[in-house]
Order: sequence, then C-alpha cells, then structure tokens
Amino acid sequence: MDRAGGLRERKKEETRRAVHAAAVRLTAELGYEQVTVEAIAEAANVSRRTFSNYFSCKEEAVLHGEHVYMRSLTQAVLDRPEDEGAWTALRAAARGVYARWGRPTDREGWARAKLARKHPALLARLLANHAELARDLERALGERRRPEGVRPAVLVAVFLACLRVSLQTWTEEEAARDLAEIAEEVLDEAEAPFTP
Repeated sequence: MDRAGGLRERKKEETRRAVHAAAVRLTAELGYEQVTVEAIAEAANVSRRTFSNYFSCKEEAVLHGEHVYMRSLTQAVLDRPEDEGAWTALRAAARGVYARWGRPTDREGWARAKLARKHPALLARLLANHAELARDLERALGERRRPEGVRPAVLVAVFLACLRVSLQTWTEEEAARDLAEIAEEVLDEAEAPFTP
C-alpha cells in the first residue's frame, strides 16, 4: 500500500509539473491573453477536468514554480538551527534554495519571472503570493524563537525586498549569472549600513 501511495503521488507530481511547464511555455510563446486553460491542458496531454484537479486557474498553473519556491524557502528557514539569528537564518535559507534554482540554465524560472512582470494578472497573483510568503516567513521565524515585537516583520520585509531586487536583476540580465550570486550581493548591500 505504501509503495502504491508513493507511486500515485509521484505520478500526480509529474502531471502537475507537466501542466505547469506547458502553461509557462505557451504563455511565453503566445502571450498570456492568448492562452486558455483548454490549450494548456491539451499541451500537457491531460483533460480540462484533470487540469482543474491541479490548478484553479491559468495564473496558478503558470506560477506553480513560484509556489514550490515559497514552500522551499519557508521550510529552509524552519530547518535552520534554533540558536541562529533570524537574519542569518533567512540568508542561509535563501542560499540553500538558490543553490538549486536560479542558475543561468534555469530557463523556465527565468521565463516565469519575466512573464510575471509583464502581465498584470500574473503580477497581481505574484504579489499575493509574496504577501503569503511574508506571513509564512514571519510565522517560521516565530516558531524558531519567541518573536520580538515587530522585528520579524521588519526583517522579512527587508529580506523579501532584497529578493525582489535580486530577481528583477536576474531577469533583466537574462539569467547571465546565478541568482544566488546576485542575491548575496543585494543582501550584503542591504546589510552594509548596519554593520561597522
């Protein structure tokens, strides 16, 4: 039973990734407004109903990689040592996540980031995702240590602003450098005024 459940979950994840990849590819090729849920389903070789089992709308399908990234980043913060400072934990979590994503060869991530900034509906969804990520990261910092007033919210706001600048730079540079390298540079710059 456990083996069957594992296989079923892997197949579901493969389908989810296939639908997401088709959504990103079609949106990049045809433009967001021209792509329908039906076209995404057809390109992923699934039915419209199957699409709906995985995603509620095409924005969600296009930005699925962003959702996976958000979960990974939050989990990476939770996995950091409890005695580590909040800012250090956030930076280390980003470093770990970006070691897997945001490479010059990550064309899907680059295309997704570029699309999200180009289309208002995707940008609105991305901003909502980032608000959710901020809440999740604040909660993760709170679970690691007792929150100190507004400190977690301020740290997360600065941290996410740095990640947005990093992603924008990576997108504008057409993924010529690793996103991790850019993020380290931006986070160092943000930290500089506060270190002697």
